[in-house]
Amino acid sequence: MAKRDYYEVLGVSREASQDEIKKAYRKQAFKYHPDRNQDDPEAEPKFKEAAEAYEILGTAEKRQTYDRFGHEGVSGNGFSGFSNNEDIFGAFSDIFGEVFGFSAGGGRGGGNRPRPGSDLRYNLDISFREAAKGAEVDIQIPIEQECSDCDGTGAAPGTTPEICSQCGGSGTMHQSQGFFRIAVTCPHCRGAGSTITDPCDECMGRGSVIKDKDLKVRIPAGVDNNSRLRLRGEGEGGLHGGPPGDLYVVIRVESDNVFERQGQNLIISRDIPFVDATLGHRLEVPTLDEPVHLDIPKGTQSGEVFRLRGLGLPHLGSAHKGDLLIEVKVKTPTGLNSRQEELLKEFAEIEAKKLSTKAKGFFKKAKNKVMGE
Repeated sequence: MAKRDYYEVLGVSREASQDEIKKAYRKQAFKYHPDRNQDDPEAEPKFKEAAEAYEILGTAEKRQTYDRFGHEGVSGNGFSGFSNNEDIFGAFSDIFGEVFGFSAGGGRGGGNRPRPGSDLRYNLDISFREAAKGAEVDIQIPIEQECSDCDGTGAAPGTTPEICSQCGGSGTMHQSQGFFRIAVTCPHCRGAGSTITDPCDECMGRGSVIKDKDLKVRIPAGVDNNSRLRLRGEGEGGLHGGPPGDLYVVIRVESDNVFERQGQNLIISRDIPFVDATLGHRLEVPTLDEPVHLDIPKGTQSGEVFRLRGLGLPHLGSAHKGDLLIEVKVKTPTGLNSRQEELLKEFAEIEAKKLSTKAKGFFKKAKNKVMGE
């Protein structure tokens, strides 16, 4: 009987991605698993057929050969087929672990293999000025390190862990489920492959201890909230010779009572008397360094924004800086004395006459234009 097209078996198109092929196979494996279809004699052949299709299409090189030459191109070319369902589980243990929720097992002494240390996160609060100018901050973090007394074995100095009597040192035990044998973590040694009868006094048999570690963190100028710094190798220590993890320092910048931040620009607001806004004024403006002077031109309106370039925050990894933006708010005077009120009334009368003169001039021009036409 001729074999069906592998793409047809998995129910995918020839343009399907590798991820789509994997998902299709998982669906087929779950659907035709013999233990779920014990009354259907056709389920097991379909189960094997899907596994055969995935062994070819799930590998880019084999898939390319199959696309060019069909079944003949992959028969005898690295494909051995599956004689039973246990072979299928062995070949695709990672997928079946996802589908059916069991472990594929591990090699002997898996618990003593080198294990990399975990990555750590540290939230660091810094001032606005430290974020603006950069700083070097001392921190102290508790990390898990391999116990120096027992060299990470967990056993008391001078003793060694014993091979687990239940799993024989493999760290796994096999259980039968229907037609299949699957590997699960040994409950006696918890996958370590060994047991400890005389634990180390320093680490109490864990093989690791918690110790405080002092570090210096260099804060680059211009960092913002949630900026993340990576310190390689400064995380938890590895076990059994494994490499240490990394430390991620997450920055939290405190607010400032002078400046408001907008990206790399700084914003400040300044109140000025209406007389200064009318006649012009030289205003002293704070910066991250020394104060500077800003000339407010005559007739400045409330809400106008002036820009001083290059006086903002530095861009990370660059010599360029943002700008300082100054918003001017014109204050209306209150609590005037009689003389001040008299002068303002006189000023208002003059303004009214100016407006009236302008209006008369406008209408006169308009009238002459009409008459001339």
